[in-house]
Amino acid sequence: MPNHLHSHPLSTRFQALDQFLIEHQPLWKPRPFTTLQLPWETTHPELATSLRQCSLADAETESATQPLPAPFPQLALQAQQLCALGTLPTTDLPPAAHRLDVAVPGRKWQQIEAFASHLAFREQPHHWLDWCSGKGHLGRRLLQPGQQLTCLEYDAELVAAGQALSAHHHLPAQHLHQDVMANDSARHLAADTSVVALHACGDLHVRLMQLASQQGCRQLAVAPCCYNRIAAAQYQALSTAAQASSLQLSLDDLGLPLSETVTAGARVRRQRDTSMARRLGFDLLQRQQRQTDEYLPTPSLPVAWLEKPFEAYCRHLADLKQLQLTGHPDWAAVEAAGWQRLAEVRNLERVRNLFRRPLELWLVLDRALFLEEQGYDVHLGLFCDYPVTPRNLLILAERDR
Repeated sequence: MPNHLHSHPLSTRFQALDQFLIEHQPLWKPRPFTTLQLPWETTHPELATSLRQCSLADAETESATQPLPAPFPQLALQAQQLCALGTLPTTDLPPAAHRLDVAVPGRKWQQIEAFASHLAFREQPHHWLDWCSGKGHLGRRLLQPGQQLTCLEYDAELVAAGQALSAHHHLPAQHLHQDVMANDSARHLAADTSVVALHACGDLHVRLMQLASQQGCRQLAVAPCCYNRIAAAQYQALSTAAQASSLQLSLDDLGLPLSETVTAGARVRRQRDTSMARRLGFDLLQRQQRQTDEYLPTPSLPVAWLEKPFEAYCRHLADLKQLQLTGHPDWAAVEAAGWQRLAEVRNLERVRNLFRRPLELWLVLDRALFLEEQGYDVHLGLFCDYPVTPRNLLILAERDR
């Protein structure tokens, strides 16, 4: 079975990404949303000026007609080369049973189909374990005659709904109410369990990899997501290679790969833009009022608040932050400045966004290398196209008996 990192060992790819991310930290660590002047603007003035002159629409298109000044095109190319990945081989997945996809949202079902069709294990699985299973849609899709299925889920309502669905389809499935972070979750794992986790968040999929390798599970398939959903204050590296790296990742940094919105429609995007423009306008106002050039974190307000006049919105936020507004702000000017700042932020973020996928691949390779160290044969590649889900990386790990 060819390695889908173009015959590069995982560690070679990891080292190249590690070097790239460490070298360019000043470009991707500072967040334009919270910082008025980014440190890198002084080192790359031409690029900064060019981006600050772009419109909000330019930031959306990404394929702007005008090429951006150096080092943008060079970094974009380098990031693309470092992140090039093949698709994992597909397996002959029997068609889904009649009406198995009922009650599954369309995009979710596409993800399940894609994930299920790439589980090319050498040995035929006997017992599937769906980790953080929700209603168990994935597990049911994988289940073939002669196999068993166990679904572990923390939300009791989802457990009951899943059990009812499995009973309805007459499937040998057991849905268990289980906190996978609890000490007793390891009891569900054994050599003959093939564990799958489609988009289990941060700590949940890390815990799975640690336990599965300890318990001797022979087969594992993990599509990670939400790298920032962890209990620790910063990233805890898993593999020897990542532990040796000088890269320190905060929760903010870990959120970078998740910051794109592939799936939002026009209305939702407009709401998001308005919400951000208002928050940025308020940010400019509070810096003025507090006579201090630092970002003041504010709670997000309900969408209905976007209907209120801008002044009411700002006064409410000021009250929430116990900030006394003085003088007579020119509300129209502050609101316009917020929209102007949104265009600048979105365009400056284009530099940061070049590092989204490299950072995500670094994180996924840390997981893959950890499993390799635990004696697994590991394959990493894509299981679906980006529009189906941006979290389209799949780690397949298999151990011999």
